[in-house]
Amino acid sequence: MGKTIVKRVTCWGLCVSNSFILVKYFVSGFSICILKQKRNHIMTISERHEIILKKLKEQGKVNVQELSEELAVSEVTIRKDLRLLEDKNLLFRTHGGATLSNPYTSDRPVSEKAKIQAKEKEAIAKEAVKLIGDNDSIILASGTTVSALAREIYSQYRLTVITSSLDVSLTLSGRENIEISQLGGQLRPSSNSVVGPYAEQFLNNITCGILFLGVDGIDLDYGLTTTNLMEASLNQKFIEISQYTIVLADHTKFGKRGFGRICTIGSIQHIITDEQTPQSIVNELEKKGIRVTVAKQTD
Repeated sequence: MGKTIVKRVTCWGLCVSNSFILVKYFVSGFSICILKQKRNHIMTISERHEIILKKLKEQGKVNVQELSEELAVSEVTIRKDLRLLEDKNLLFRTHGGATLSNPYTSDRPVSEKAKIQAKEKEAIAKEAVKLIGDNDSIILASGTTVSALAREIYSQYRLTVITSSLDVSLTLSGRENIEISQLGGQLRPSSNSVVGPYAEQFLNNITCGILFLGVDGIDLDYGLTTTNLMEASLNQKFIEISQYTIVLADHTKFGKRGFGRICTIGSIQHIITDEQTPQSIVNELEKKGIRVTVAKQTD
């Protein structure tokens, strides 16, 4: 068997920066281009930023670990670079990287949100209802996925439901064995739910078994968020009085942030999501001690 002859040709005319050169290899008639860092060159912060922005433009997103390896600097340095670029409004930081698309979610009418990821929400609701036992006391917060759960609830035994959502109360009102406590307060037309001090005061002398919570965004570093500060405050109170918190969130909620922070990831115990949520996110949540249930759609 003959030896493979490898011929190396350095293409200086294709330098992409002062610190990188494009090296071309010819192997058995095939050419391979590899980006290499020049020896003994200490890359400046502006050069790193140039490369980061170039990759963002090409790929739409970047990863901290990959940038650290490629640019031969620590992940701490890369995070500082991303923070500086975000301060200049050149990118948006996300968990483990950055993106060109805005991760911040905006408030939309509940009628519009109900049409988004409807099948995923239904699958999540069918998994969530399995966790409700006989004679339970539960809290159903607001949101279209929580409303989907309400449509799945039927009880042969007494079930106590506390809710801030008008849609949930209307759905459950005609069903046997379900006692509903509808919170009062300021009505939010965009979510058909109540918020404010009256709603929170009602909860002062209550303890509950399970909270089913809907959110607008889940960031593994920043935590759980919603688009409204008063709703965030009420959700914090829900978590405080509940023994077990289950978040119902489809895959589109991950990597997003709302205006009002509810809590850190460590404040909840369980997330039910759908099959399109990346396995890497599921793995990281489980490492943090959070139970994750992936709901599968049925035909």
